[in-house]
Amino acid sequence: MKMGILAFLTEKSGDPGAIAREAENVGFESFFVAEHLVMPSQYKTYYPRGRDGKVPDFYANLIDPFVALAIAANSTSRIKIGTAICLLPERDVIETAKVTASIDLFSKGRLILGVGAGWFPEEAQIMGVDFARRWTHLRESVEALRLLWARDDVRYDGEIVTFPAVKLGPKPVQKPGPPILLGAHDPKYALKRVARYADGWCPGGLTVEKARECIPQVRRMAREFGRDGDKLEFSVLLMGGDGPSADVIKQYAEAGVSRLVVAASAAVTGDGVKAVRDLAPIAERGAKI
Repeated sequence: MKMGILAFLTEKSGDPGAIAREAENVGFESFFVAEHLVMPSQYKTYYPRGRDGKVPDFYANLIDPFVALAIAANSTSRIKIGTAICLLPERDVIETAKVTASIDLFSKGRLILGVGAGWFPEEAQIMGVDFARRWTHLRESVEALRLLWARDDVRYDGEIVTFPAVKLGPKPVQKPGPPILLGAHDPKYALKRVARYADGWCPGGLTVEKARECIPQVRRMAREFGRDGDKLEFSVLLMGGDGPSADVIKQYAEAGVSRLVVAASAAVTGDGVKAVRDLAPIAERGAKI
């Protein structure tokens, strides 16, 4: 089983390069960083993961993920680096195509782009996103990214994303581009979206039972879209706790999951290197499965 680690990086976490290097040294296969671009001073959205329904204050202080990944790429040589997740509709797609291709180039093809449409209406509105149409916005952004990565003189004419014929470089090392994993959690809607346009799925907290049920469905739907469902990759983000046991890791693997990503929660407000080091046994556990 491939074992990844996710860090919510703030100015208190330390050097992203040192944190990624520690993740590489202790045996993690991949290093992911989270994103929120801006925190509204006032909002009405209820946050279900918090005891008081409030969005954590540190969301306002998250390091830009692509700055963090550029530093991580320069400090490591083997570990995959990625976003979990990038709020793609909140970003300009042309700028995103250039920064992701640049990171993939200088990391020698190690970038994984986890993307999502976002769950925070007030944040989306600030960034110019029509929240009701965010999933269309996300799909069009993914389609446009792939065009921009693959060749020149490309244009895109979507409902939301549009641009005339352009040339854009550099091109990514990975061909036709870095893998794009969809970070959508609700299987009711996510499965069809993954099957239609993503290279894989990276939901948060998906149980083994749900993985057994959903993964065959996604592969079947992908074939219905004319895609090779067997090429899709399935990752699961696991938040909190001591990490999965060896038996649970094995169950996920048997269900078709190829990567488990654990959160180094302590990195938010403390030493990120230590937060990663403390989770080293999880990497060792997964390497044996």
